[in-house]
Amino acid sequence: MNSDLIRILHTGLNVTQESLQPDATLDDLGFDSLALVELSMLLKEQAQIDISDADLHQAGTLRAISGLVEQKLGER
Repeated sequence: MNSDLIRILHTGLNVTQESLQPDATLDDLGFDSLALVELSMLLKEQAQIDISDADLHQAGTLRAISGLVEQKLGER
């Protein structure tokens, strides 16, 4: 998984290291719509990538979100 994503989830959203499994779903992590908006904002502020909360929701798993992050980083 992408290190920026791991750092943001752990430090910015207080997700425990043990929960940061690639196949963990957003539901597994207890994310609601507000948490997705926060994650989207943190990605933009801290990693300078723009992924909407809707795209994060559609991705569903940390593995898929990590793929989105990698894709956006590659577009810079």
